[in-house]
Amino acid sequence: MENQTGINIELPEDVAQGIYSNLAIIAHSTSEFVVDFVRIMPGIPKAKVKSRIILTPEHAKRLLQALQDNISKYESIHGAIKVDDKTGSVIPMNFGGSNKQA
Repeated sequence: MENQTGINIELPEDVAQGIYSNLAIIAHSTSEFVVDFVRIMPGIPKAKVKSRIILTPEHAKRLLQALQDNISKYESIHGAIKVDDKTGSVIPMNFGGSNKQA
């Protein structure tokens, strides 16, 4: 018989509501990836980081693979997700360092 262990994951109510983000800024070092989730609103010149997630490189790659898998499943049901490369690639920002975005 195979020994299976599970992880009991708790989702607190305040976290379950989620945080809306329409921009992710990604930076990395040799030991970690930092993903800042930002909300940009029309007419408001200043945007704030709403959440920061720090990942190991291995976990970042697993996240990428999981996102690719889920996007593939989504598109097989709902059709291709259209991305406007002209508007999504250039957003002027100044965080005091190099600008990286996704």
